[in-house]
Amino acid sequence: MSIDDALVMILAGGEGKRLYPLTKDRAKPAVPFGGRYRIIDFVLNNFINSGFFKIKVLTQYKSDSLSKHITRGWPLSPFLNQYVDLAPAQMRTGMDWYKGTADAIYQNIFHITDEDPDYVCIFGGDHIYKMDVSQMLDFHKEKEADLTISAIPIPIEEAHEFGIIEVDDNWKLTNFVEKPQYKPKSIPGNPNMCLASMGNYIFNKDILLDAIERDAKLENSNHDFGKNVIPMLLNEGKRIFVYNFAQNTFAGMSEREKGYWRDVGSIDAYWQANMDLLDYDPELNIYSQDWPLRTFNYNYPPAKFIWEVEERVGMATNSMVSEGCIVSGGGLSRCILSPKVKVNSFSQISDSILMENVEVGRYSKIRRAIIDKNVVIPPNTQIGFDRAEDERRGFHVSAGGITVVPKGAKL
Repeated sequence: MSIDDALVMILAGGEGKRLYPLTKDRAKPAVPFGGRYRIIDFVLNNFINSGFFKIKVLTQYKSDSLSKHITRGWPLSPFLNQYVDLAPAQMRTGMDWYKGTADAIYQNIFHITDEDPDYVCIFGGDHIYKMDVSQMLDFHKEKEADLTISAIPIPIEEAHEFGIIEVDDNWKLTNFVEKPQYKPKSIPGNPNMCLASMGNYIFNKDILLDAIERDAKLENSNHDFGKNVIPMLLNEGKRIFVYNFAQNTFAGMSEREKGYWRDVGSIDAYWQANMDLLDYDPELNIYSQDWPLRTFNYNYPPAKFIWEVEERVGMATNSMVSEGCIVSGGGLSRCILSPKVKVNSFSQISDSILMENVEVGRYSKIRRAIIDKNVVIPPNTQIGFDRAEDERRGFHVSAGGITVVPKGAKL
């Protein structure tokens, strides 16, 4: 099914400061995830699998790797008016970069007027989840809403960490508070849970155009949907409804996957979300053929494990190993390897993420680490065992003790 009355605009210009140094040379949506994917692949697959084929990806911060990934990995059919188009920041309304989420859409307003859809879906490009977006659009139409916001139920004691949405019994928006320091209103029928905004919106086109044009003229505005545009529309009495993401279903969904959504904005959250993929029955199943996860396909040979003699055993347990990898007499436990990683003899790696084209020298030991692209680990190197030593060598160590070796680092 193709949904022809909606235009998708994905906000993918985020700097991702909390993911540094993984975002030192790339935008947050371009950060690799799960071995062979990029973070942005998840929202793109959500829309494609839901029948949305008119997609604009708004880029800004260090967008080169993201642009290459979209261009090479997401070719739809222009013959059928299907596209995933890059929309780089062009300063069409002045000499400023995007000032906020609403300003990013305002600076790209010509995409909306040119396409002239009935609805505009504005989603972030930096979260890990599966979602049938057509169900949210159906909800938007049924409620005759001007704006629909997707939200996820969270324990009420965690409200201070999120933008919190309050609704009435009909799930109509009554209040929107950014990181409240008081106990917010709970979900109808569930006193222990409240609603956190996912930053995903569906607007009626005319409502959106009018709102962002008026907001652009306000000098004291942050030009942000959550801080400015939504409160403005709420005060004006517009019909704003909230879609409960916990009720969303998709093809092939397991019970454990229901309501799964992760903000991988910090190193610790990113590492944990990757490690969760290694569980026997993970909350996010990337192997489902009913809800395929597409990405750029590398033309690399299959992964190879070499066992030459009894002392040199190439072996991986509870791990994900991508194409082009060679595990030559080394051992992996709970690891995720991107393409073209080489692990040499007698090395031992556990609870770690190794990105593309990493090579690990003989007798090295690595634990609880993220090794970014194009790093060569010399023989007899230890990483992740001594925080002070890792920091002395210039590596970043997270609050949770995850060592990050930046892209192209010279050890």
